[in-house]
Amino acid sequence: MNKIIITVLGKDRPGIIASVSKSLYQMDCNLQNVNQMILQNQFAGFFIVDHPADLAIDNIHHQLEKDLEGQNLKIHADVVENKANGNNKVNEEIFLFTTIGPDQKGLVARFTEIIASYNVNVTNLTAIFKGGDEPTANIMSYQIAITSDTDQAGLFQSLRQKAAELGLDISIQHKNIFETINKI
Repeated sequence: MNKIIITVLGKDRPGIIASVSKSLYQMDCNLQNVNQMILQNQFAGFFIVDHPADLAIDNIHHQLEKDLEGQNLKIHADVVENKANGNNKVNEEIFLFTTIGPDQKGLVARFTEIIASYNVNVTNLTAIFKGGDEPTANIMSYQIAITSDTDQAGLFQSLRQKAAELGLDISIQHKNIFETINKI
């Protein structure tokens, strides 16, 4: 079987995942991974799917649109690249960093610019902005993949410096330490 990624976007309501997964099941597709979230009232779902070799991606996309007609959902389908292309970094370590503090325009842009300048990939980002100056109301949590050739000390210093400039508290932890602490 070949892998594809299906992206589904639209206004949130009960039953979106049920509708998508039922349609895929009826096409003899197998869900490998699903990740979905609600941002305010908007649904975003990502489905990694194995599909029969004789079922073309265009046919899957067309059938999903037919099965989900009238639900005002935007559907996109694409081939999942094989990891053997050199895109996966075997020697990655995952770090989590969180900032808490007053909302300001450009916070995500400022931090991701630093991360990108060190050639580090953001693998997950959650940003909750409630506005205003209440320090605990605005939280950004990043998961980043650092390779052995990354200037880790330089990256962390740059992130801490930017947080200080912006009046934000920052916490940086290796994912394993974060998970261990949160299990306790």
